Amino acid sequence: MTSPHIVPAATDGQIADWLFEHLSATLAATDGTIAITVPGGSTPFPILAELAQRSLDWSRIAVWPGDDRIVPEDHPASNVGRIRALLEPAGAQVIALTEEAKPPHFAVAWLGMGGDGHIASLFPNTDPQADDPLTLRRLTPDPLPPEAPFDRLSLTIPALLDSDQVIFVIRGADKVALFQAALRGEHDLPVARLLKVAHQPVTCFA
Repeated sequence: MTSPHIVPAATDGQIADWLFEHLSATLAATDGTIAITVPGGSTPFPILAELAQRSLDWSRIAVWPGDDRIVPEDHPASNVGRIRALLEPAGAQVIALTEEAKPPHFAVAWLGMGGDGHIASLFPNTDPQADDPLTLRRLTPDPLPPEAPFDRLSLTIPALLDSDQVIFVIRGADKVALFQAALRGEHDLPVARLLKVAHQPVTCFA
């Protein structure tokens, strides 16, 4: 397990600054396109809105949702629809998850975490494995979250860890405590399974 760097009380602007610096350096080191994966939910979108204002060459950045609800893109629950509305005007290539998708290597895998320890749509009931042979799975959370009672497509642990950097943005003392318990090996929830095998730098903005 990599020892994560935990940044307490990070603001949206500070997280956007970190992403800008890392993505700028990665773009400068290559002539091609780079890819990032970002989470859904309410937390990332104010940060993405700040990042969209930065002077990145968005035309060279492909943005993948780490998971998505299986709904039309114009549905309020669609992650890719919200990402597309925010970042395509800046020039980004936004990639919708499909069951045929082939996730690339990511410059940054950005994750959130639920109060039950789920990451992306790898909920505890889905029993995600660190050695999953697939990079993408169709899953049904159980119980279904009442605010989004839909089947999901989700990147798997190996797909998320095919990345240069992993970052978490976690809000709330209870979630931070759960994340720290995962680091100490005190439970086997999905976040702990990913952290146990992470080989790259991990930063947690808490």
